[in-house]
Amino acid sequence: MLYVPCFVFHEYMNKTIVLKAKIREITGKKVDQLRKEDLIPAIMYGHDVKPQNLAVNYLDFSRVYEKAGESALIELEVAGKKANVLVHDLQHEPMSGRFSHIDFFQVNMKEEVETEIPLEFVGEAPAVKELGGVLIKSLDEISVKCLPADLPEKYEIDISKLATFEDVIAVKDLIVSDKIEILIDGETIIASVQEPRSQEELENLEQKVEEDVTKVEGVVKETPAPETEEKK
Repeated sequence: MLYVPCFVFHEYMNKTIVLKAKIREITGKKVDQLRKEDLIPAIMYGHDVKPQNLAVNYLDFSRVYEKAGESALIELEVAGKKANVLVHDLQHEPMSGRFSHIDFFQVNMKEEVETEIPLEFVGEAPAVKELGGVLIKSLDEISVKCLPADLPEKYEIDISKLATFEDVIAVKDLIVSDKIEILIDGETIIASVQEPRSQEELENLEQKVEEDVTKVEGVVKETPAPETEEKK
């Protein structure tokens, strides 16, 4: 197994992401009326912070969430006051998939937070394009710990460094600021390329599947009936 330098870089949120919210008096089942008005019921809480019921515009939040996800800071404006928050929990409607409720966690800018930073895979692996391999993505996010102001938006993983089936990109290959602590073993593999199966392996696998099916209770493998000699 060969570890390769992957030239991963992270992007910080240089531009403040702002979202406006209003105080919500309606609670319980009555919040369905807010949803009909394209508002999302929400709550903001944090350490030593009294929980506050809020409502945010659906379209405004959708645009903000596309940029921030659950790892970037959002400046939430409520009744003329500003608070730095993270999206802590997000609920969806079962059928439509629309946002139905948001939990905002108000952070203390002087206290470290733990969160998941998404991974974005870029480039094309030569071992896939030229050798016919299969790209294996073992992780899609990384756990980190740092001050809220140092949270990266994402980590980009350059898979063009995967030239052979022995090459791997591991957590230790990430280029990380010394202000950020990675909360996962550095040897953990992020991406690799699996060698394609040979025709013999595929045939053996198919045979094994057929054998396993016959062992399942209640499954009888049909066999052709013996031919009978025609009467003269």
